[in-house]
Amino acid sequence: MNTRAVTAGPPEGERSAALVTGASRGIGLGVAQGLARAGHDLTITARDAGLLERTADDLRSWGVRVHPVAGDMADEDDVRRIARAHAGAHRRLDVLVIGAGVGSAGAVGNAPMRRFDKQFAVNVRGPLVLLQEALPLLRETAARNPAHGAKVIALASITGLAPEPALSAYGASKAALISLCRSVNAEVSADGVSATAICPGYVDTDMSAWTHDRIDPTDMIRVEDIAELALAVTRLSARAVVPEMVVTRPGERPWRA
Repeated sequence: MNTRAVTAGPPEGERSAALVTGASRGIGLGVAQGLARAGHDLTITARDAGLLERTADDLRSWGVRVHPVAGDMADEDDVRRIARAHAGAHRRLDVLVIGAGVGSAGAVGNAPMRRFDKQFAVNVRGPLVLLQEALPLLRETAARNPAHGAKVIALASITGLAPEPALSAYGASKAALISLCRSVNAEVSADGVSATAICPGYVDTDMSAWTHDRIDPTDMIRVEDIAELALAVTRLSARAVVPEMVVTRPGERPWRA
């Protein structure tokens, strides 16, 4: 049996760095909090600059460096600026968390195209631009720590794998995000950069509040559950690639949001 130790982080004396989009609330905030508790320096981004600054102050209580950069994932210039700001602040990228996302409900027969376009801009195009901008630093960081590599974690949705009424456009955008993660693995996991799409059903956040008339929030998945899974991915060696994780609510029909 091979008993060689596997490095679970950067070399001694260095601290790993993560970039988290959508970090001011919901699952993105939960993941950012988990990363801070685990000792990762952070770049966090969201659209609301004031809320982002307050979030950064809270995260610094864990003794890590936090660099807030406000921006809109639907704006290509903002996305590129965010990636460059992280590189300038931290000079390494061990974990990229794609947490920003938007969604809207509408039947497949009459979903407004402007909402479709917005969801694909934020949920797919923005992440692709971010990956293109961040990939050189991800590769460089993975090469510096080949036992551990670098991780991309995308907060997708079970609707990207199983249909859900009224969420056709949202599900299609998340299916594209899942496919994007698979492409990262096919192209660069041999270089130590792997991607995992976490695909939950309804999580108890403000984004799922529109379902409260039929789903009690106490029956939804907890933010802490998804954050725990994301943290587990960051601890894996470069030899373990997890393309996606599906998280469903308990009940007789597991493949549902």
